[in-house]
Parts: sequence; structure tokens; C-alpha cells
Amino acid sequence: MAHMHGVGASGANGSGPATDGEAWGAAVQAGRSHQRRLMMTLALTGTVFLAEVVGAIVTGSLALLVDAGHMLTDMSVLVASTITAVLMRRRPDSTKTWGWARLEVVTAAAGAAVLLFVGVYALAESGMRLFGDHGDGVRDVRLLLFFGVLGLVANVVSIALLASRHGDNMNMRAAFLEVLNDALGSVAVVVSAVVMMATGWSGFDAVAGGVIALLMIPRALKLLASAVRVLLEETPEGLDLDEVRAHLERVPHVVAVHDLHASTVATGLPILMAHVVVERGLTMDEASEVLSALQACLREHFPVSVGHTTFQLEPEGYESPSAAQLHA
Repeated sequence: MAHMHGVGASGANGSGPATDGEAWGAAVQAGRSHQRRLMMTLALTGTVFLAEVVGAIVTGSLALLVDAGHMLTDMSVLVASTITAVLMRRRPDSTKTWGWARLEVVTAAAGAAVLLFVGVYALAESGMRLFGDHGDGVRDVRLLLFFGVLGLVANVVSIALLASRHGDNMNMRAAFLEVLNDALGSVAVVVSAVVMMATGWSGFDAVAGGVIALLMIPRALKLLASAVRVLLEETPEGLDLDEVRAHLERVPHVVAVHDLHASTVATGLPILMAHVVVERGLTMDEASEVLSALQACLREHFPVSVGHTTFQLEPEGYESPSAAQLHA
């Protein structure tokens, strides 16, 4: 048996693969950008959080206090996201062969779970405020409007900082969703203040809060589902393993493909491995050509860019003690 490992090209256009050094350099550069943007967003969010706490105490606004609590939740996610961005820049070693790449998925899952909890809580709180006892009214609606606008401006700046990189990975996406939901909360505070000033109806706070919660929950569920797919090592979305097997088995000198697996380590890092049965008696040069053809097949025929492939080449008729455990 010949066991060979190769790194395929990073795109489906047939271009050559990036070296490990080039890929690592790009990852470090992106990590620095993520860290810088997250830290600026965290500073803005922390400042507005303190302002909203003071504003809630001065105005007696429950809406502002709940929004401040939401921002405290967001701060915890932003802190975790910033730490993740720092750790993801560390090089892989013998104990962490993928480095800290998987941490972005764990952070995203935790952030999505927290966001989901806040959304459900906000929806329940909205119902209780709308149909239950409203408690004391807002003492100073104009001051409430000021703090709402202050929070909205800060959130808009934070959104601008994260918008261009929110699609880079799940960690940045989770941070962006937190800030976006903060902005929606600030909009609710501003609109509520304006409506109360115009009509005197304080129940609009509860209606706006319920709408924000309904917008928040589906996004949290979608992010959580994406993170769980990676954590469960499901096949990367858009990659059909039956088609992959059929294409690989059409490579010259390949007899069969079995024990085929594909998963995702982190955003943009899908991996694939397979046992490939080849014709008996191949030379090392011929085996190398088969390996190159297998990698080229993945690059040219499938939309998912598989950067890391591991193919175990087995001569036809090869038997191993673990053969009974291999997938057909």
C-alpha cells in the first residue's frame, strides 16, 4: 500500500495551490484586520452601554434598561470574538494541527445561542409589558430619545466597521449580527420615544420590542444551524459525495473509492479523505500521477474548494485487519 497526502488547489479554476506559508500569511493578515475592527467595535459598545445604564436610571425607562442589558450580552460576545480572532492567528503545532481555526465555530455557536436566548426573553418581556402591568412610565422622554439616538449612531459606526468582513468567517458573522441587533434595539428605543412624545401611548415600546425579537430569532437560528453543521462534521454544503465518488472512480488506473469522508474544519477550510483502490503493480511515478489527477478532479468539477485532501492509495486486492470496519 502507498499512503500519500496532498494539498489541492484552493479554487475550481485549475490554478495552482497556495503554499502553506502564503496561506498562513493571508490568515494572519485577515486575523489582524478582524482583531482591530472587533476591538474598535467593543470600545464603542462599552461606551454606549455605560451611557444607556446611566440614561435608564435617570429616565426610568425599562426599554432603555433592557437595551442596555442586550448590549451587555453583545459585549460578552464581542469579547469572545476578539479573543478568538487573536487565537486564530497562532500557527498550528503538534498538539493543535489546525491551530485554533475551529474556535471560531465554537464562538459562533455560543454567540448564536446567547442571541437566541435574548430574542426569546425579549419576546416574552414584550408580551408581559403589552398585556400585563406596565409599571412606572418614562420620566423624561426627550432624554430617552437622546440616548436612543446616541446608541444608534454608535451602532451604525460599528456596523460600518464590521460590514466589509462579516462574511469572512462565523466568528465575524456572529459579532456582526450582535451589532446589527443592537442597532435594531436602538431604533426601537428611538421610535418608541417619538411615538410616546406624539401620542402618549407607552405600549408602543412593547410592540417594537416584540418585532425586534421576531427579527432576531431566525438569524440566531440560522447561525446556530451553520455552526452545528461544522461541529457535527457534516459534508460541506454544495458537495455531493456520490458525484465525487463517481468522478474519482473515472480517473485512469482507479478501480474503486471507499471510506470517503468530507467535512469542514472552519470557514473556508473544507477537507476530504478517501481510500482509493488502484490497479496492482503501479510504479511510484504512476501513483503520483493518479494522486495529481484525483486532486485536479476535485478542483475542476465541484463548486466547493477543497484545500486539504488525503488519499490513501491501495493496490487492488489489498486487505487490512480493519477492512471490515471501512465504509463500502
